[in-house]
Amino acid sequence: MLFRDLVEKRRSIRAFEDRSLEDGMLEVILQAANRAPSAGNLQAYEIVCVSDKGRRDALAGTASRQEFLADAPVVLAFFAHPRRSSTTYGSRGANLYCVQDATIACAYAELMANDLGLASVWIGAFDGPAVAQILGAPADVWPVALLPLGYGREQVEEAARSTRRELAELVKEERF
Repeated sequence: MLFRDLVEKRRSIRAFEDRSLEDGMLEVILQAANRAPSAGNLQAYEIVCVSDKGRRDALAGTASRQEFLADAPVVLAFFAHPRRSSTTYGSRGANLYCVQDATIACAYAELMANDLGLASVWIGAFDGPAVAQILGAPADVWPVALLPLGYGREQVEEAARSTRRELAELVKEERF
């Protein structure tokens, strides 16, 4: 699939079938995340793969009643790793670049999942300390995004397309 087609086709799907991912799919998705650009190529993030139903249920409980998190067979949790980035970039690395790195890696994983025919939706509304506790994260990393992955109960083509701002409103020439 051409990238422009993938971007056009991608939708946020919040309903998942009760079936596991095909063998090898998760590896392909994680390899895509691993190939994402990062500040100084430091990859200042960690990814936790959550397939245990009890942990997925617990994650759903932290995420503003987004119960569909528990229904996806896999949830990827992306954590910023500030110390890894601060060694090269100081406070800007610790406060910004590591979050950007985790965000870009999550976006690559989401796009690859969609390219493989899987459904996903970016989740940023959750209780960060609770997610960190559920997943046993060390104190020096923090969660940035949760990405449930699975086969959608609705087809991407059938999912409602969200409205977007017009480019004339979004893009500024030279300055605000």
